[in-house]
Amino acid sequence: MATERKETRLAWAITGSGHFLDESLQIARSWHRARRDPSVPDADADAGPVDIFLTAAAEEVLQMYGLPVEQLRKEFRVLRDNTASSVPVGQLYDGQYHTLVIAPATSNTVAKCVAGISDSLATNMFAQAGKCRIPSIVFACDAEPTVTTRAPGDWVTLYPRRVDLHNTERLAQFEYTTVVTSVEGLQRAMDRRLRELGAGT
Repeated sequence: MATERKETRLAWAITGSGHFLDESLQIARSWHRARRDPSVPDADADAGPVDIFLTAAAEEVLQMYGLPVEQLRKEFRVLRDNTASSVPVGQLYDGQYHTLVIAPATSNTVAKCVAGISDSLATNMFAQAGKCRIPSIVFACDAEPTVTTRAPGDWVTLYPRRVDLHNTERLAQFEYTTVVTSVEGLQRAMDRRLRELGAGT
């Protein structure tokens, strides 16, 4: 994955899923803190800190999982989905971001990305990142025949439909797109992207 500009930040979009939501945010925090602190040995100013982009559904889900937006604002710059035309997407055009991460990504978001539908902040971000040749990393929630995930009250087992699995496979074929299906996969993709940025690609 490559881009010709010298961007300075990472855009992290959250959708309306609780699937490994806290674990995804921990990875975002780790990247964010290291990029902000020059005393950290692997800090890279060119990799930049993280900005959080929230869909309307994400705001609801964060509250349900005990992760209010107000808390996120103490750690990150937070951009919310409160305009019909997803105005914050415009920041992809002027060289502010080197990478888009959508984590976690609901099956609804994945399906819309595959179909080219851009009617939420996350799907708009994905579409415009692709048009700007900005690499995207998508943590798809429904990627295995059986998925164990944390609901607000307990852990539950889900059985993604064939269409959900098919859409995840199709999204992985998109240009400038890396699809991951686990927390470990997300971390590996982030580490790989950091190496690419260090190599100037």
